[in-house]
Amino acid sequence: MLTEPVERLDSSTVAERDNIRKRESGVTSTSPMRLRMESFIKTQQNDIINALQALDPSTSFRTDTWTRPLGGGGISSVLQDGAVFEKAGVNTSIVYGTLPRPAILKMRADHKNLDPDIDSLSFFAAGLSLVLHPRNPHAPTVHLNYRYFETELDDGTPQGWWFGGGTDLTPSYLFDEDAIHFHRAIKDACDRHDRGYYPRFKRWCDDYFSVKHRGESRGVGGIFFDDLDESEKDQENLFAFVQDCCKAFLPSYMPILERRKDMPYTEAEKEWQMLRRGRYVEFNLVHDRGTSFGLNTPGARIESILMSLPLTAKWRYMHEPEKGSREERLVKVLKEPMDWV
Repeated sequence: MLTEPVERLDSSTVAERDNIRKRESGVTSTSPMRLRMESFIKTQQNDIINALQALDPSTSFRTDTWTRPLGGGGISSVLQDGAVFEKAGVNTSIVYGTLPRPAILKMRADHKNLDPDIDSLSFFAAGLSLVLHPRNPHAPTVHLNYRYFETELDDGTPQGWWFGGGTDLTPSYLFDEDAIHFHRAIKDACDRHDRGYYPRFKRWCDDYFSVKHRGESRGVGGIFFDDLDESEKDQENLFAFVQDCCKAFLPSYMPILERRKDMPYTEAEKEWQMLRRGRYVEFNLVHDRGTSFGLNTPGARIESILMSLPLTAKWRYMHEPEKGSREERLVKVLKEPMDWV
């Protein structure tokens, strides 16, 4: 009579065992990192949504909870057509899946401990992703993503793990004090862990968020990092770093938004905002690795992946900003990224 339950447990998936663990014991400091990261990003999602909703009570976030057949799921929360935000999305995603051999071989470029001789490998990914597109062209778009990825043996033991993420600011009209405030808040979070992190990850951000076919950056940058594993620091230190960076988001961005959301603007300035959003769309659909990974993951939720795209964008043939204008200054800065702090 004891044989059947044991067989069911032995044949259960990592996702099923994790659900049992959460149900019976909750998530504590001794839980597997994948469960701690999941718990953290869901708490941060709730805190950020509450702050944004308080600033824009004109309409409510629509929240959809979804599940994946292989395990995991997510919470997609999107506000559209608000007084402050044309579109604001704050999503969490928890994915249990299987990497095919081509994906394993590609990942071995950064993770040599992955076995190149296996045909497939179980993986887990957890991430918080946020994109805010304000209505006012003087208020900048902002992006954030922090994630944890691990590959697993059949018993759920991590075979390899790493953290990635970052945040960046994309203004249509450049206010130097806004860029300085944003970068200073991020630098403070980085400096609490390693004074070399901010300059290193700021350069990485400038390189990554490059609209290469346009020869310009997507925005005025921030930080970006990927594949931070045991070769960088131990897991606990890296988790603490990611937590501090994520918690720095509201102090880094909300004061900027509060300064700019009610500024008067013209139709011409709104037109420029939509042209700049066109460049934002170009980067996300052509160059962004996260978008590409999501669209190519079996069972992915496409609506959540494309949440980052704005409601409105424009493309005008051979458009050039007026000489000496604020629009021209922005483009010059985007072509030659600056050090803000």
